[in-house]
Amino acid sequence: MAPSNNSGPAGPKPAGRKAVWPVNQPWWPSTQPWVSLVLRLGLAVVALWAALPKLTHIRQSQMAVRAYELFPAALADLIGIAVPVIELVIAIALIIGLLTRYAAALFGLMMIVFVVGISQAWARGLNIDCGCFGGGGELPEGVPHQYALEIARDIGLALVAAFVVLWPASPASVDKWLRLDPPPR
Repeated sequence: MAPSNNSGPAGPKPAGRKAVWPVNQPWWPSTQPWVSLVLRLGLAVVALWAALPKLTHIRQSQMAVRAYELFPAALADLIGIAVPVIELVIAIALIIGLLTRYAAALFGLMMIVFVVGISQAWARGLNIDCGCFGGGGELPEGVPHQYALEIARDIGLALVAAFVVLWPASPASVDKWLRLDPPPR
């Protein structure tokens, strides 16, 4: 008896049972670009929502970075300027669909850095507003931090970004018009 291609590490798969992973489904090739479009635009909205308040209140953005007590003041001020500019560039790239995979990867990387920053603030007993969407800095006495929620949000956004990194092809994108879309997976 010849070995079957229908076996895996746990033994043979039951006959007629299809894999659950979406890329193995017949509907995936027609659905994936639209899912990627919605997620790409969702990430763009989040990046824009994060960038605009910080860009309009740069000093507050700098104070938010200083509140983490990780960097010398001059470096914290530079980071307070750079982060919203990078967020704005990511938002624009995702809105127009230019270098989508790279923009989503940078967005996801920023989320991971933010998780690390928030986690260290929590571990060190700091009581600060993360400054993710403007504001930031030390919280008034008696006002609790929201670290668990902020970390969960950023992990969720990093997972969405990972989806867009894996499947960046979507309609209404400059990548598609310039033929920069990767081949389907």
